[in-house]
Amino acid sequence: MSPLVTRLFATHDQFVATRPPGADEDVHMIPAIVDHVISTLSAPGDLVLDPFAGFGTTLARAVASGRRAAGVELLPERVAHIRRAVPSASTLEGDARSLSLLIDAPVHLILSSPPYMTITHHEADPLTAYEHDGGDYARYLRELGLVAAQCAELLVPGGHLVWNVADILHEGDHTPLIDDCVRVLSSHLEQVGVVEISWDRLPHDLTRDALLVFRR
Repeated sequence: MSPLVTRLFATHDQFVATRPPGADEDVHMIPAIVDHVISTLSAPGDLVLDPFAGFGTTLARAVASGRRAAGVELLPERVAHIRRAVPSASTLEGDARSLSLLIDAPVHLILSSPPYMTITHHEADPLTAYEHDGGDYARYLRELGLVAAQCAELLVPGGHLVWNVADILHEGDHTPLIDDCVRVLSSHLEQVGVVEISWDRLPHDLTRDALLVFRR
């Protein structure tokens, strides 16, 4: 059973209000949810890692709660933003698919929201920060598996990985990203639970939102 609560709640207003400065779209985790995960699954002084650091929400909340924080981010402008906002975090510019070349310290908690992709109508490759075309959903899942395998190696025994992912309905096609990511992660770590996130109004074209909780 997951040590996290079985269901979390979020509002669209809360989501918009916590949009990172300079973000051109609402792609972030709500800080209150991040706080719940960090406080439940780590202790002060532990190392918290976000391999898809984005605008640095996980890193900022980890530092604020007395944890050490490390993150990997592909886009240099976002790396610069995090370094300004959270100078005590270790923020590395790089590709999460090469995580083991960038991070070598034992990690107590990995908390992230990997970039999403739909099964169809999605030319941009999420793992290039949507900067390049040639996206392929099957390859995307395989490459998330490469990231997951490296995450598993970095975690201390008993350490947790939590991914925030969502199912998507886009141009009439449904993408079961939650179940697909459960399968990806289950090849490398022990599943602990799925925490549903209930919204008053789901953002964009999401149909279901959840935290996937796994343990080494």
